[in-house]
This record gives sequence, structure tokens and C-alpha cells, in this order.
Amino acid sequence: MTNETGLRPAIRQRPAAVKLTPSAEARVAKLMAEAPEGAIGVKLSTPRRGCSGLAYSVDYVTEASTFDERIETPGGLFFIDRASVLYLIGSVMDWQEDDFTAGFTFANPNAKGSCGCGESFTV
Repeated sequence: MTNETGLRPAIRQRPAAVKLTPSAEARVAKLMAEAPEGAIGVKLSTPRRGCSGLAYSVDYVTEASTFDERIETPGGLFFIDRASVLYLIGSVMDWQEDDFTAGFTFANPNAKGSCGCGESFTV
């Protein structure tokens, strides 16, 4: 397909399904620095569990799946499970730490509800 100038239009890169804050990117970098042998990145998925039905899970990954979303961060590769992308579009992932807890947090515009402890969500 060409435009009126005879040139092919530039392919516009689509935005990532999930935006990682600088704090989340730093945590991915730390995880990759301490990763077990063979790990190529970190992967976010939404397995079925918890009171509300879906939970966020972040794990090491040893091979890339063709259909997983791939985000290159300064600290390493970050993947999003292909089956989870639709539940996560527009989300912001952050890493928060205080004196009592530490963990990834998610601002997910697709979540319609969550359980009382915040471990799971529903869409």
C-alpha cells in the first residue's frame, strides 16, 4: 500500500498494554540482576485465583512466547502473557516499598472490583 507520494506509510508503533513506572522498571532491573540462570525476562500474567477471580502474577520467564507482549525496559525484558493483555490494557504497574510491605501495585482501568485484601480483581 502506498500513499499519494508513492511511499509506503510509516508503521506506527502501538503503545504498550501496561506502562511501567520508573520504580517498577528499577525493580525489574534488580530482579534480572538476581535472576536464576536461563531467565530472559520477567512476565506478568493474570491467573484465575483469589476471591474476585483474577490475580496479578510476576514470574521469571526462560523463553519468549511468540504471542506475548514484549516491553524492553532499561533493566531487561518484560513480558505480558497473551491471554492477560486484554485485562491489562491501559494499566500502570508500580513498585512500592515501606517499612511493612513491598510489592508491585497495579492501577488497572479494566478492573471492576477487587477483594478486600487487594490480592485479586474482576473485570
